Amino acid sequence: MSNLWIIAGKEIRDGLRNRWIVATTLLLAALALTLTFLGSAPTGTVGASRLAVTVVSLSSLTIFLVPLIALLLAYDAIVGEFDRGTLLLLLSYPVARWEVVIGKFLGHLAILAFATAVGYGAAAVALVLTDGTSEGLTTFAAMIGTSILLGAVFVSIGYLISAIVRDRGLAGGLAIGVWLLFVLIYDMALLGLLVVDKGRTISAAMLDVLLLLNPADAFRVLNLSGSGGASQFAGMAGLSDNAGLSPAILLTALALWIALPLGGAALALGRRQL
Repeated sequence: MSNLWIIAGKEIRDGLRNRWIVATTLLLAALALTLTFLGSAPTGTVGASRLAVTVVSLSSLTIFLVPLIALLLAYDAIVGEFDRGTLLLLLSYPVARWEVVIGKFLGHLAILAFATAVGYGAAAVALVLTDGTSEGLTTFAAMIGTSILLGAVFVSIGYLISAIVRDRGLAGGLAIGVWLLFVLIYDMALLGLLVVDKGRTISAAMLDVLLLLNPADAFRVLNLSGSGGASQFAGMAGLSDNAGLSPAILLTALALWIALPLGGAALALGRRQL
């Protein structure tokens, strides 16, 4: 276990030296505060608290931004070390290859978790101080936690890419492709499929499976369909009522999305010829 924490600590120090932690935290805080004070106007029409509506806004922001940040953190974690020759040096020490993968993952996840918690937490604190109420704070805290889970998913996917390919440029291109697929293309294709099908073939159970095949959709359903009155504002009320996806199923799906790519990355690095 000590090897894991040593490697994780190195990644955190690298993040501090490269200004990753500061830049990511400031970016998330700035966007969260902007959405908090400029995006909560609809509360009077949907009967939801400002915190609940802010959850909707930040959940939408998270789907676009957090996966991109996670992939940029992770895409060259292995292949970059290989290109610089530092991976060979690291493996010359008594450390297993899977420990390298897990340790680096924990370090990058710590960076992302800190930036997300502080950035979004600043918005929650500002809103509570100005609004004078903590209604919806539990939902807000759950959104922060699941945002970190979503980030962990894409860090894990980034590690799988980095462990498989042998060129940093290719790894970067694949990372952007993965982001486009899960964040933009998948939902547009799913929507088109539902429009064309008109309920003839795709059942509710099949739709649930299709949603679980995209971690961004699992995150979206988990947060937006459970935000009380704000779910109407998010357009998720019908999905919340009809989908058979409980929070336990959605959280399990996100956990599997973390474990499977990370396990694949450890396996790929273990078989890689250095």
